[in-house]
Amino acid sequence: MRRARETAWYAGSRTGVRVREEARLRERMNRDGVQPMEDFLADRAASVKDRDFVPAAGGSSRDTAERIRARLVDLADEPRPVALVTHGGVTVDLPRALIGDDAVPVELMRHGVPSCAITTLDGLSVADVASVGHLA
Repeated sequence: MRRARETAWYAGSRTGVRVREEARLRERMNRDGVQPMEDFLADRAASVKDRDFVPAAGGSSRDTAERIRARLVDLADEPRPVALVTHGGVTVDLPRALIGDDAVPVELMRHGVPSCAITTLDGLSVADVASVGHLA
């Protein structure tokens, strides 16, 4: 959460876009430090394979995507531009729900979203998934 919060504040300060925290954009899995890393990673892998799997430290991929989709619907009447800053797992869950697993690049499914990648939406339509072209 800290990295996402810092990124949002930085982006907001550079663009003039108002920043506010939104609980519905939280990551689907958060390691609590008690669950062994091996178990956490096994749960993550299971949640990628089965979108309805509920890991010990979070919620299912399907429920996470729905929570974020609902927030996007709520944002429909907000003045533009709007930027959502989240963690990688969440930015894979939403496109999986909106365009389907076959349209999401395999590397993202295997390894997650690269740091600082941008997924672009037009309403609930996915225009681009995990672009890193702006980093060049």
